[in-house]
Amino acid sequence: MNHYRVYFIALLLGLGTSIFAEDFNFEFRNQKETEEGSGKFHSIMTPGKWDPAKTAFVICDMWDDHYCRNAARRVSEMAPRMNEVINAARKQGALIIHSPSGCMKVYEDTPQRKLAMSAPKVETKIPLKSWCYLDPAEEADMPVKVDQPCDDEGELRDRVRFYNKQIDALEIKEGDAITDSNEAYYLMAQRGIVNVVIMGVHTNMCVLGRPFGIRQMVAAGKNVALVRDMTDTMYNPRDEPYVNHFTGNDLVFEHIEKFWCPSITSDQILKDEEEPFQFPGDDRKHIVVVMGEKEYKTADTLPGFSLEELGKDFKISLVFADLEKKNHFPGLEVLSDADVVLLSVRRRNLSKGQLDLFRDHLAAGKPLIGIRTASHSFHQNKEGAPDGLDEWRNFDATVLGGNYHGHHSGKITTFAEVAKGAADHPVMKGVGARRFQTFGSLYEVRPLAESTTVLMQGSAQGIKEGEPVAWTNEGPGGGKVFYTSLGHPYDFNITDFRTMLRNAIYWAVDAKLPESGPKNGDGC
Repeated sequence: MNHYRVYFIALLLGLGTSIFAEDFNFEFRNQKETEEGSGKFHSIMTPGKWDPAKTAFVICDMWDDHYCRNAARRVSEMAPRMNEVINAARKQGALIIHSPSGCMKVYEDTPQRKLAMSAPKVETKIPLKSWCYLDPAEEADMPVKVDQPCDDEGELRDRVRFYNKQIDALEIKEGDAITDSNEAYYLMAQRGIVNVVIMGVHTNMCVLGRPFGIRQMVAAGKNVALVRDMTDTMYNPRDEPYVNHFTGNDLVFEHIEKFWCPSITSDQILKDEEEPFQFPGDDRKHIVVVMGEKEYKTADTLPGFSLEELGKDFKISLVFADLEKKNHFPGLEVLSDADVVLLSVRRRNLSKGQLDLFRDHLAAGKPLIGIRTASHSFHQNKEGAPDGLDEWRNFDATVLGGNYHGHHSGKITTFAEVAKGAADHPVMKGVGARRFQTFGSLYEVRPLAESTTVLMQGSAQGIKEGEPVAWTNEGPGGGKVFYTSLGHPYDFNITDFRTMLRNAIYWAVDAKLPESGPKNGDGC
């Protein structure tokens, strides 16, 4: 059961408006499955308003120390921004609930602790537990390993209590409450609070499981939103799925958006802040993978490739075409934040607004990687774009530097090999010198633009002159462009192909290539 769907309509309505304070204006992000059972999700932004008088901000387990030193460091890094958030929310009229679990004795004589204790018990929709574990009937397994998740280097601390109270950087003021139990719900009920904004640590553990956490607040009937830039996951990149710590964060946020509640960012509360918070150690480049074609099933191959080959160094956003409205790409606005785009689209006429996102990206000198049908991405027929839609008919020529005009026979075996003089190009690092078989038909692309540099050449039996199958170019704004006409599903089992595509993405953003080669592929 997807609890998010049950509560989303009520969440957007906000359930009331205070006459005393301006509403919170949020952009709720949620994950909507492209079709039932597909396992692929659109990332959707939906505006909504919440009445501050009916909203509580819960700060989960922001302790003053932790057995995991890196976890404690990240708490201290985000605490100043979080304090600004709770000050702004308090000023706007929201209730602030501090919940440093296990530290109540330190605060037993404070008015904030007494306020929480004074709330009368009420009947709840579900029994509120001291901890709510993952129930396989309600949600899928966590996308990151949770057992022993500390990412410290060297000798680890014993997993014992190192904390005594909430971190001092978070101010506790008059009118706030302090609790780590069901009292949080009782206080909300007493005050008619129906909306819960949750921040703190750790996202895949306490933020979900505590009695004031996401699972129990959603099940108890509250509208809940996670502040995704004001939280941190307990995850060790040396464990599955072997990605960057901050990519692990992203996977957990998406999990919560799929099964429990939407998320927001802190800049939506701090009106003078233009950007969400980012940890100082998060230096990932942002790749947006745009998929809209059926023939080569890149909506199946590219997500796995991206996570496996790029997850250690890149923030990854996946954008799928709408299955019913094939010319529309839900969530494509994330393109405005991309450092590089990986494009796999075939004959789609987008709206002008969506196609302009690609134009703006390239005009800004940002790089683009095209695969297979990207050479005929943005136009469908000779008659021009349908009413209300746009086209980019010369995208292949002006961006990729190509000249796609058909296929050689699909019944002949095709091969690819490093082009003469290209072995020393960074994109070809680790690509074998020998020829390998590919599984898609050979595209007719000659002649290429003079500005291109051919990196890999294709050949087939019975074809006198081969065709380029991979090359670089310079985009309209001066950014790096790489294109390959390879990309059949079986090509992703070929180590040389995976290496080339991975290298091209690192090359495009001037990033250092990983020391080891791609993890998958049969080496053929």
